[in-house]
Amino acid sequence: MRVVALCLALLAQSTALTVGVTGAGGKTGSLCYQQLAADSRVDAAIPFVRDASSKKTLKVLPDAPLVEADVTGSASAFAAVLKEKKVDALLIATSAVPQIKKRSIAKVLLLKLIPFVKGGRPEFRFRPGGTPEEVDWVGQKAQIDAAKEAGVKHVVICSSMGGTQPQNFLNTIGQQADGSGGQILLWKRKAEQYLVDSGLTYTILHPGGLTDKEGGLNVVMDVDDVLLTRLPRNIPRADVASLMCESLFCDAAKGRSVDVISAGTPRAGEGPAFWDGYLGRLFGSAAGNADYSKPGKHPTPAPQ
Repeated sequence: MRVVALCLALLAQSTALTVGVTGAGGKTGSLCYQQLAADSRVDAAIPFVRDASSKKTLKVLPDAPLVEADVTGSASAFAAVLKEKKVDALLIATSAVPQIKKRSIAKVLLLKLIPFVKGGRPEFRFRPGGTPEEVDWVGQKAQIDAAKEAGVKHVVICSSMGGTQPQNFLNTIGQQADGSGGQILLWKRKAEQYLVDSGLTYTILHPGGLTDKEGGLNVVMDVDDVLLTRLPRNIPRADVASLMCESLFCDAAKGRSVDVISAGTPRAGEGPAFWDGYLGRLFGSAAGNADYSKPGKHPTPAPQ
């Protein structure tokens, strides 16, 4: 029995992964890191942040071995970091983050005070260097190129539902009067297709509205925004993080691009054995894979 136990321990050590998480300064990325850091199947979890300002915001991981790397910059430079850290798999949780225009809030509140006038919506903007094109296309493309150059075995992306809908409200956030800017879902979709075409092993998840509620819930999978017809169509970030992490250990998750929302019912188990069967059934329930030929025209990158 001791010999068997020793062999199993050695086998576990030989198959343990080193996993990098980009966007570790964000809510979903930090949850991914926390789960991986506690997983016996993971030899090392590497939380990547873009710069020093990201480190300051990462209050939930004060003792994490944060690695500063501009993942939206040079692909070769990031590839060198991935090689140095011997990263086997990469979770991409980077995303452009809109910031609300404070004056627009006052405008919305004022409109509500006027009888028979419909209230408007707050306006948003993206900080310089943080637009959807720069983060969700250029930055994710650089990460994919770096992963390929570094020999990373599996890339998992947290994207978003709505990519088949050019007129989705989320695409209007940060859009200028001349039509430029914004288009966050379409830039994400462009990066997804780039990953699919890269030849890398991939898993792409399109969650519904992300919430900060407690996880541990069952989820529903489908493709091509079918789940947008359901209400509610949100999902806790913690459950998205679990799906991203567990996809690394499930063959059924490889080469899949699917949508996911919460079923709202408590999950019946945890642990590697549970997740392997659970994910297999989930991915089997989705009607194929995302169809990137469906409407969702890619935006045109700005001239360099």
